[in-house]
Amino acid sequence: MENRENTQPGQEKNMNATTDHPYRLIETSTELEQFVNRIDKEKILAVDLEGDSMFHYQEKVCLVQMAGNGENVVIDPLKATDLSPLAPLFKDSTICKVFHGADYDVRSLYRDFGIEINNLFDTQLASMFLGERETSLEAVVSHRFGIKLDKRYQKKDWSQRPLPDGMIEYAASDVFHLIPLARLLMDALKEKGRLGWVKEECALLSEVRPAENDSEPLFLRFRGAGRMPRRNLAALEGLKIATELADTPQAMETHRCLSAKQIRIYGKPLARIVKKAKSLATKDLPVYPRKQRPSVAPRVPERIKAIKAWRDDLADRLDLDPALLFNKVLMTAIAVKNPSNTRELGTVEGIRNRQVEAFGKDVVNVLSALP
Repeated sequence: MENRENTQPGQEKNMNATTDHPYRLIETSTELEQFVNRIDKEKILAVDLEGDSMFHYQEKVCLVQMAGNGENVVIDPLKATDLSPLAPLFKDSTICKVFHGADYDVRSLYRDFGIEINNLFDTQLASMFLGERETSLEAVVSHRFGIKLDKRYQKKDWSQRPLPDGMIEYAASDVFHLIPLARLLMDALKEKGRLGWVKEECALLSEVRPAENDSEPLFLRFRGAGRMPRRNLAALEGLKIATELADTPQAMETHRCLSAKQIRIYGKPLARIVKKAKSLATKDLPVYPRKQRPSVAPRVPERIKAIKAWRDDLADRLDLDPALLFNKVLMTAIAVKNPSNTRELGTVEGIRNRQVEAFGKDVVNVLSALP
């Protein structure tokens, strides 16, 4: 039986209550504007995205799920293509936007729609700063509410249309618990005096952006490329799979470079790229740039060891992942700088205000105690 409570005239067809999480599917600009008009006075909104990164090299956002003020909506940006009405909501610093694992979402919203986010709260980050080791949404919701989330559609192709009802219901369920979860986590963080820590991290997280296309060779973005021969680098510059230098669909199948479906669709154009790489003269092959490691003072390793020992002991006492307190890169930067006071410590690249305020004196004391 359809739940039509609080629906707007002409929108009853979009209300779905076959799941425990009723949702409204938005597929037109008019419906999107009506939703924004109803929600723009709300002080906290839950947000999640579904994309097609597992199925397409040029990924895109395929669904935007939002919840707040008793509403749960699934927005289809492949049909309602103009998402500009959402931009003011995301930029409004008086509205808290709750995500879980927001890095991908922040980058994707900016990349596809130019949407910037102010006042972000990430429930995954919050869980990490509360000492939880399992921080997937499924694990956190299970731990906090005793509810098991359905993850059967997690690896499906969200760009297909029409989407089965079950996939849309799955997407809608992901934001259903975010607002009560955020409130619970905020209270727990306040009790431990760590809410400010998480807010600082969330503010920095809201500023991440997708990597820009620049003049650097494509192969620099792939782990392990530095160990590949130059001719393989030439192939990698044109496609993602280059280890076997398979220059025919049959060779791709033999070496299991791609699935049968991918070979059928992309095999011939990819083979042309590999053949071109094979035909290049040696002088035209790319060279992987080798960077010399900067020299460091002889005492730096000793300082890193001392900071790490102090950090690990502190992490045990706070029941936190040590890397949340000070990661390896930051400890190295501090050891190189060797600050003699908290003011100097605050100038170390990458250090957070919370780290200086809460632990700055301890770090300086650790360094000053070294002979």
